[in-house]
Amino acid sequence: MTEPWLITPLLLLSYAVGTIPSGVIVGRLTRSVDVREYGSGRTGATNTWRILGWRASAVVLLADLAKGITAVWLARWLNEPRWLEVAAGLAAMAGHNWPFYLGWRGGRGVSTAAGALTAMSPLMGLGSLLIFAVMTYFTRIASLASTLGSTLILILMATRAWLGQEQVEYVVFCGLAVLLIWIQHRDNVVRLLQGTERRLEGPKSAGVPGSGHD
Repeated sequence: MTEPWLITPLLLLSYAVGTIPSGVIVGRLTRSVDVREYGSGRTGATNTWRILGWRASAVVLLADLAKGITAVWLARWLNEPRWLEVAAGLAAMAGHNWPFYLGWRGGRGVSTAAGALTAMSPLMGLGSLLIFAVMTYFTRIASLASTLGSTLILILMATRAWLGQEQVEYVVFCGLAVLLIWIQHRDNVVRLLQGTERRLEGPKSAGVPGSGHD
């Protein structure tokens, strides 16, 4: 049973959790670097990989996954219906993408969305991580893996729902999350179409002090 007075605090808290700038924190703690000043200027795991290397990126990935998981689990702990789990997951994505205290510029929401999806549907959430990892490994283009990989997960989610194996509300979350992911990657999509999209490389040539040793 939904308590109306809980909805706004739940969504605000989920947004606040999403705003935790994992990439900025890891960059400053490890090498006194602000990842927003290099690469794409984003705060997520992909830009962290470019600037600080895979170890730092792995920490940011786990932290951003945890933000999505926490938001959904919070709604579930409050015994809220599934549609509020969906809203909480989207609020965490919004916080990650548009943190108010960082000039409304954060990441692209992929890891946080995967975390929320993992809390909702563990099989599909883990599947999304596997698909992203495989596509990134073979193409070395994170944006391609993010957009096409998330779209593939949406198709799988919709198919499972049609077969009665998935909750419709979670498919709605996946659809809206994929829409946000594509919107956040619109500049990447343009470069993909032009054949100029950046490939995922290590930090040795990034020009960041101390970044050549990861």
